[in-house]
Parts: sequence; structure tokens; C-alpha cells
Amino acid sequence: MEEESILELSSRMASGEITSVSITEDYIRRIENIDQSGPSINSVIELNPDAAAIAEERDSERAAGRVRGPLHGIPILLKDNIGTRDRMTTTAGSLALEGSRAPRDSFLAGKLRKAGAVILGKTNLSEWANWRGKHSVSGWSSRGGLTRNPYALDRSACGSSSGSAAAVAASLCAGAFGTETDGSIICPAQTCGVVGIKPTLGLVSRSGIIPIAHSQDTAGPIGRTVWDVAVLLGAVAGADPEDRVTASARKHAPRDYTQFLAADGLKGMRIGVARNMLGSDKRVIAIVESSIRLMRELGAVIVDPANLPNWNRFGETELEVLSYEFKHDLNRYLASLGPRAMVHSLEDVIRFNEENKSRVMPYFGQERMTEAQSKGPLSSKSYRKALAHNHRLTRREGIDKLISKKGLDAIVVASGGPAWAIDLANGDPSSWDMESTSPAAVAGYPHITVPAGSIFGLPVGISFFASAWHEPTLFRIAYAFEQARPARKPPQFLPAAAM
Repeated sequence: MEEESILELSSRMASGEITSVSITEDYIRRIENIDQSGPSINSVIELNPDAAAIAEERDSERAAGRVRGPLHGIPILLKDNIGTRDRMTTTAGSLALEGSRAPRDSFLAGKLRKAGAVILGKTNLSEWANWRGKHSVSGWSSRGGLTRNPYALDRSACGSSSGSAAAVAASLCAGAFGTETDGSIICPAQTCGVVGIKPTLGLVSRSGIIPIAHSQDTAGPIGRTVWDVAVLLGAVAGADPEDRVTASARKHAPRDYTQFLAADGLKGMRIGVARNMLGSDKRVIAIVESSIRLMRELGAVIVDPANLPNWNRFGETELEVLSYEFKHDLNRYLASLGPRAMVHSLEDVIRFNEENKSRVMPYFGQERMTEAQSKGPLSSKSYRKALAHNHRLTRREGIDKLISKKGLDAIVVASGGPAWAIDLANGDPSSWDMESTSPAAVAGYPHITVPAGSIFGLPVGISFFASAWHEPTLFRIAYAFEQARPARKPPQFLPAAAM
């Protein structure tokens, strides 16, 4: 099944060459041989015991002439904070929720089932979507252990959707879903050499997903090709009465994003280069420069420089907002689990972690949680002021201002640098030379990453982001770029980077 796209798998099922059952069984064997043994990437935290039975149902439907769409019979993995009402658990990687079964499907899982997808299992993640300790290790959870980068096993898969990105990169599924508050789709996708999109806030419902912060949280797809990601997003986008922010999706969510994909999609696109966000790594900048030259050759109008104003002036207030919302949103989620859950509030989680410190906190603590617990209600003046500040600097005086002033369709930056070495003693690097994710994440605007090159065999991606609801534009640009520069190479599961 290595490197098979959703389009290829769907075509082969249509011809009768393979079945959903055979695909599902092949992925399960591959997970056993590569993920749980062999290189031991450890990206899958739990397999769906009903996956084969679901695949058999999809094959029966196909035989009867009922094909639900391009995802019919396609095995998909979900991050372990996305609720499924089945025999799998939903834990956010935390032992405090071990054994917890969601009372209902998340809206996203329900949409995938309706589209005919086979939910293959759950992926590991940075525990609590990386909102527990200040010195966390990306891709590590107390329930799931450590997920490794399939390109070099001593390197990070980034976080928090590490398992979803690593599984896609290693061809353990046809596609996967992660979630992002700030960087948790884009960083793992680019670090693992795959395509990922963080949609506009409100395009994909968050109901049934373990939260961090409602003003920034969103789920989004990860795949090996732009086409795959476009199909996956189209399947789950739409309005959900239980998530009010999705009301606008009724007029902004097309049924099929693949209609915007064309090899000449860069022609006439005005793309601004945010040079003030590129950092100083000459190797990464060289990849960006060659990508810019290619886009220009393909007919794009490159506006260079197009520096993004205020891109780094909201770091502290972003943390303030996330702390307030985490307490409020998590308490509400945990209360919905009912009396069988071991924890019913953030306070309970903090207490559980302390009582089980040797298992839960062997490498880093829970400073983010205790800080959030100290916050007041969302009516607090400091919260409302910080949220307004963030939105003003990232929207009206940030992305929207630059796009309007320069007449842009999108902004381009490097997604990040090569994967860093895993360091359980010290956690992730405390400082970054570049920052691609925060402006779009805080604004709630769409952001897509596509493989663009590599450094010592470690993938490096290029990012495009734009104003709200401009996913069609980003897909158009990203697909044309991908077709002209097929930079993705399958991982070789090396023990260390090829220095």
C-alpha cells in the first residue's frame, strides 16, 4: 500500500482489482510490521476492532451499486482527541481518560462515516494536544508513548498531530485527521513530508473533539497529496448546529474542493513573500527562493517583499487567551462524559496527574494546566482584552491589511525547518528561528503546507495562507506547485538523519 493515494485506491476498487477489506487488512498488517514493530514509529495508539467489518459493509454496498463518493471504503485514521461512538476510546493521550468512550460521534467522525470512509483507528499525539507542560516533548503522551519521525527515528514528528502526520508519511493509512490550535497540523505535516491544511475557523465542526480553545481550535486533514487533502476536507466541512461558529460554513463550504485543482492554477495568482517571517536558516531560505522562482515561471505574480505587519506582537496575549479558554472548554467537555469518567474537570485532571506523577509526568510537568486553572471566567476583562488584541493584530492590522494593500491572493512562507532531535531530558527547542503558523492560527484563517524540499533527508515544506474562507485559492496554488515540484519522497525509516 506504500504511497497509494485516495484517488488510486478508489479507482482500483472501482475496477474490482482490490476491495475495501483487502485495503484495510493491508494497512493493519503494515501498522503491525512498521508502526508497532520494525522501525516502531508508534504513531497509532489504537486500532478499530470493527474496521474489517465496516470495510466488508462498504464492499457489499459497492457490489449493490451504492457508492457514497471518493472516500467509499477508504481507511482513515483520526487523532485521539476526535470522538468516535464505537469500541475505541477517546483520551487525548492521557491516562486520566484511559478507557473513556465518547458518548457520541464527533460531527467530523459522523461525516466520515456518511461519506463511506472506514475509521481505521486513532493516532497518538502530544498529550492534551500539547497543552500540559511548558517543556513538553512533541509526540509524547502518557498513554501512547513517543511517536517518531519516519524519516529519521531519532527526530521529532512535531506536534500535536504527530501520530496523524507520521502515519500518513509511513503509508499506514490513506489519510488522517489532526487538530490545530497553533501549528499542530502544519508543523507535523511539514516535518513528516506530507500535505496538511488548517481550515478557516468554522469550516469544520469541533463538537465531540477534546478542546484547547474555541477561538482557535479546528480539525483538518493530512494526506500525501493535495488532491487527497481536498477530498478529505470536502467530506467533513459544513455547518453543525452544536458548534455555532460553523454557521457561516453554509455559504462557504463547497461540496467538492477538487474542482479548484488545476496544473496551471498558479497562473495569474498574486503571491506575497513575507520575508520578515523567513528566519535566518540559509538552507531553508534557499528552498523558499527556488520555490518562488518556480512559481514565477508558472505564471504567478510574485510580490516581494510583502512583509506581514504585527506577525510577532501577540505571543503573550495568545497564551493568555488559550489559558482562559482551556479551563472553560475542557471543563465543559469533561462534564459531558458522565459519571463513568475518572475525571470531570480540569482540577480533577491536575490532581490525577500529581497522584500518578511517575507514569504521567516522567519528562515534563503540567504548568500550562495549573496556569489555566488559576484563570477566571470568560467574562474577565483581561481575557476579552487579550482576545480583541489578538484578532485586531492578526486580522484587520495583519493578514487582511497586507492582502488588501498588496492585492494578494495568498502569502507564502517556509512552513518550518528540518525536524529537531528528540530530547526527552529538555523537551522541544524553546526558541524558533522562524514562525509560520501563529498569524493564521490566531486569526482563524486557512493555512496549507506542501512538501518543497529536504535538508539531510529531512523534509521541509512551504506554506500558503490567506484570509478567511479562501481554501479554494490555497488548494489551487498548492496543487499547481505540487504538480510542478513533486518534492515528496517516501521515508526510509533511517535510525538517524543522513548527515
